Amino acid sequence: MPPKNDDPRAGKPKQEEPHDKKPSAVPSKRKAKSNDAPAKAPRRSARGATAQPDPVTLVNHLISPKSLDSCRPRDEIEDVKNRGSDLRTYSSSTFSPFEELMCAVILSRPISHALGLRTIRTLLNDPYGFTTPKKIRDGGFESVIKAVNQARTQHRQKTAEELVILADAAVDHLGDGDEDVTLERVQRECDHDWQKEKEMLRKHIKGLGKTGLDIFGRRIQAQWPALYPFADQRTLSGLQKLGLPGTAEELKKLLDHHWAELDTKGFEGNEDEKKRRVFVQVLERAIGVDLEGNADGVRAQATPGTDNN
Repeated sequence: MPPKNDDPRAGKPKQEEPHDKKPSAVPSKRKAKSNDAPAKAPRRSARGATAQPDPVTLVNHLISPKSLDSCRPRDEIEDVKNRGSDLRTYSSSTFSPFEELMCAVILSRPISHALGLRTIRTLLNDPYGFTTPKKIRDGGFESVIKAVNQARTQHRQKTAEELVILADAAVDHLGDGDEDVTLERVQRECDHDWQKEKEMLRKHIKGLGKTGLDIFGRRIQAQWPALYPFADQRTLSGLQKLGLPGTAEELKKLLDHHWAELDTKGFEGNEDEKKRRVFVQVLERAIGVDLEGNADGVRAQATPGTDNN
């Protein structure tokens, strides 16, 4: 067993920032507009500076495959090239609520963006395939620690312990059996109230705090409509760096107003479901782009008339 100071929060060494807090950024303090009009396109920058695409063009770029590599760590790009497009990744795959919860636990650890996403790829794909509580419980701690060791992540002992505890909690408190990945029990017992759901999840899942709940909430609203529209402050900072609206409501208004102009044929479901999925993908691409430091490049790629467009 690793020494007790494996978790930097337990000792004196400087703590690495959690996944969603790198790089650190102070969100803009501008006030949200009170009217119902969608955000206006920003003015083009001065000659010689990077041009700013209008918001609709930028959103279309973000929800297209063209922007995917801009929000991925380099090793994930290489993994997809080497292992094929069927590889399940946090950047491009649709996950069950249980998988989303597992990812939130992993990404809320004080590790880098690249390490978090590599851990998720390792756990969810062959040869491990830890996609249900049953598979984690059947494999046990030894299989989970083997997977996190293969991912070469940090805080391996603690991460493996928390994932085993998560699987037990999913069976005993959050789901309806060891094969259930819907977590519908959480919504049912909390009357689809996100504040109650957060308390229930926090109560039963070790290692899931505010950061993890923000990560889970950001993604799960595609499947849990009562939460929509939701965006945490960390993600709003990434949106603003791209020149998109700075509140969840403003982003929703922009998407609603320009819905007919958006290329949504790659999204499944009825119109309401598609709108939530597009909203979530814009959030995910924005924060991924920010974490990878690619905001300027994405704006350039999305600007009509540039060499990258």
